[in-house]
Amino acid sequence: MKLIETLGLKALHQLDPEQAHSLSIKALTLGLAPAPGPKTSRRLRTRVAGLELPNPLGLAAGYDKNAEALAPLSKAGFGFIEVGAATPRPQPGNPKPRLFRLTEDRAAINRFGFNNEGMDVIAARLTKRPQEAIIGLNLGANKDSDDRAADFAKVLSHCGAHLDFATVNVSSPNTEKLRDLQGKAALTALLNGALEARDGLERRVPVFLKIAPDLSAAELDDIAAVALETRIDAVITTNTTLDRDGLHSQHRGEKGGLSGAPLFEKSTRVLAGLSQRLEGQVPLIGVGGVGSAEQAYAKICAGASAVQLYTAMVYGGLSLITEILDGLEQLLQRDGFDTVSDAVGSKRGEWL
Repeated sequence: MKLIETLGLKALHQLDPEQAHSLSIKALTLGLAPAPGPKTSRRLRTRVAGLELPNPLGLAAGYDKNAEALAPLSKAGFGFIEVGAATPRPQPGNPKPRLFRLTEDRAAINRFGFNNEGMDVIAARLTKRPQEAIIGLNLGANKDSDDRAADFAKVLSHCGAHLDFATVNVSSPNTEKLRDLQGKAALTALLNGALEARDGLERRVPVFLKIAPDLSAAELDDIAAVALETRIDAVITTNTTLDRDGLHSQHRGEKGGLSGAPLFEKSTRVLAGLSQRLEGQVPLIGVGGVGSAEQAYAKICAGASAVQLYTAMVYGGLSLITEILDGLEQLLQRDGFDTVSDAVGSKRGEWL
């Protein structure tokens, strides 16, 4: 990390976390952040759900909620970018404060509640997206919606023409009863509705499902069965956790979803378990606690075809992206893998 980035992060950490987040988006739009351009190589290039990725490291949803920084993020080195979540109507989200740094744990807790400017504003920004980037949208439902399942399809229909992929997010813990949609019957109906909306688009857009880490073995069985039955294009594993075991920071007791380093082991075990159940029939994207090349590589070896991060940037900055990718290439080479796909699931048994 360069000195200027170190000083910038230190300054941001003196501010309220949500204010610091907004300022980081502003800095990106003003060109005040690292922009090394696309990071790729023969070994890092990979294909997931029909998408040709320059590398397997993506930005998770939640950072650029309103698609404000698409151009600068596309130059930060990511292989793909996910923005949102977007809901049909704008909504303010939950009352502040709703974002907390857990510095000692290199983690964060949020209870945002799908705060966003709504699908109309986000779709307008997506029309101006950089065409060379791989950009997806996390689909959400309004808190006061009478039909949350229909909300996902509505956002996809409205924004789908400008996307490379879309993610059905039923795993946020911050919208009451949203996680109830992960049950087998409800999830099947919801995904079929989203896929029907996708089929109405002029161009086929891969549809992903994002699941929670707080699932029992039986619930994972159901997720796998639904993924195979609906022929969803990929599963993002996992969102934030409600678990608080082993935390040391002042704000460890705050309500909301925990992200960052403490989530790594739990989310990777869920990833490996789902990988075992799906046996390569549906690709997985691993997210949760990735903050180093070794952790990105571990997710891939546990069964992920690609990985995502977000919280680690709070502590490592955007330069972390190229650091992880450089290290990942070295790890693949060390173990004799010519491509990312060759390594997928190669050490899954260590996590089961």
